[in-house]
Amino acid sequence: MAPQVIDHRGGVWSIAVPIPDNPLGHTLVHLLETDRGPVLVDTGWDDPDSWDTLTAGITACGFAPADIHGMVITHHHPDHHGLSAAVRETSGAWIAMHAADAAMIRRAREARPGQWLDYLLVKLTAAGAPDDHLEPLRAARAARRGRKAPARRAALPDRGIEPGALLDLPGRRVRAIWTPGHTPGHVCLHLEEAHPAQQDARPATFGRLFSGDHLLPGITPHIGLYEDPDDVAPDLHDRGDPLGDYLDSLERVARLAPTEVLPAHQHAFPDAAGRVRELIAHHEDRLSDLRTLLRVPRTAWQLAAAMQWNRPWDQIPAASRNIAVSEAEAHLRHLVKHGHVEPVSGSDPVHYLAT
Repeated sequence: MAPQVIDHRGGVWSIAVPIPDNPLGHTLVHLLETDRGPVLVDTGWDDPDSWDTLTAGITACGFAPADIHGMVITHHHPDHHGLSAAVRETSGAWIAMHAADAAMIRRAREARPGQWLDYLLVKLTAAGAPDDHLEPLRAARAARRGRKAPARRAALPDRGIEPGALLDLPGRRVRAIWTPGHTPGHVCLHLEEAHPAQQDARPATFGRLFSGDHLLPGITPHIGLYEDPDDVAPDLHDRGDPLGDYLDSLERVARLAPTEVLPAHQHAFPDAAGRVRELIAHHEDRLSDLRTLLRVPRTAWQLAAAMQWNRPWDQIPAASRNIAVSEAEAHLRHLVKHGHVEPVSGSDPVHYLAT
């Protein structure tokens, strides 16, 4: 089947690279023509079919896979960074990533066998997960399964991405915008060039934004804790605030006022500021709902089970429940830091109560 390739004009293309067994369907890998050859923004999932689609898409854009000059990775997740090693092996291209996400890849690659599973058990136990959820993880640990950490095969980047700096892309003006929240090192890329469709000499909006997962037209990105297998005792008081980071980053992107947003999923769209307002309102509503739920003490697990998701809690698979708990904890951490919620003294596992 021919790859889904869109010519966005002005030397910008998108290639829909499939994500196996995932409702998102695909990652939009963007190809940007430069004076030194094409550069990819993200690469897609490490899978043979995904690789075939990516290489066919590059060919459809008028290049060979060996022509790729570099890769700019918006964040370390496998549907964005997974094929970076294969592209580098084929072309010798460099890989650029923000230092915070590069550190997460390095940590995962260096983790001792079984460390991730140990961390997950400690974390979920502290969150109040019931035994019927924990038992399969304990059995996996006893059977010495799950001994490889996530991202063990992920490529280490060759270059860093400095927030606010222009990337070394001859013939193009692409500025890195640090947008932590979805991951600690997530970046958006502002193409500081007039949109090909604009005729106005003094437009109200300017350029195009490669937004990764930070800004999507119809999906609210997952905001969870920045997972660290070395941290076996998460503390909602003294650690970072991923949700606060995300909300601040949204405001930063809205001020850029790009003419068009080119996200990593779904489709391109205008009106970044309008979408930012929708996302901020969504999280404000969710935080308000959580404060209502916390009029009675709840653990992080109990809070996640009571939250609104895209399907009932009893229909959510175990692995997805782990992600949901991480998102509940991120919202809890934000509420604790702003003095709206506090832990119940002496509770074990820790329960939280609105102030």
